[in-house]
Amino acid sequence: MFEFITEFLEKSGYLGVFALMALENIFPPIPSEMIMPFAGFVVARGDLNLVGVLLAGTAGSVAGALPWYYAAHVYGCERLKRIAGRHARWLTVSPDDIDTALAAFKKHGRKAVLFGRLIPAVRTLISIPAGLGNMSLGQFLLYSSIGSLAWTGLLTAAGFLLENNYKDVAKYVDPVSKAVLGGMLAWYLYRVITYRKPAETDSRKKEHETQ
Repeated sequence: MFEFITEFLEKSGYLGVFALMALENIFPPIPSEMIMPFAGFVVARGDLNLVGVLLAGTAGSVAGALPWYYAAHVYGCERLKRIAGRHARWLTVSPDDIDTALAAFKKHGRKAVLFGRLIPAVRTLISIPAGLGNMSLGQFLLYSSIGSLAWTGLLTAAGFLLENNYKDVAKYVDPVSKAVLGGMLAWYLYRVITYRKPAETDSRKKEHETQ
């Protein structure tokens, strides 16, 4: 996994960093906690420029957040919750997630977007209440960019500073990264297989009680 991602980043360059970070925010195939440290390794080896990697990673992160922002802004809360409920089996966002994110945004406003971009589990979700709350695109881009730059900078620095020992680190990163991806896939498949709509769950409970 280590060699695959680093070789991919070496060949695809800044566009690869941008694309992976954008996808990570839309539907995370590879988490940013793996992408940007590997990009830092590549920078330290002299194959990419540090500033270019930071800009590409930040731009990709913000670009990946925009679809959720626009979806929330255009469709509105109730319609978006209906869509999420209809496709909750396959999506990573459920109606309850939308309610939780909107409540956090109403309480913290701009700070929620800024600091939300620094929290892995919230990074994507925070785009939804920003759109639902009619936060201006300029403000959303500003606070998302600041938060994303801080996050990508921290991860890239970690990979950059470990460059001298990257071969030794790879011995540990490879099994860990494979375990992370395997765990994510297992969780997703488990969710797809075991997911039940609330209405179905309630009706089954009632049937069980009457028996």
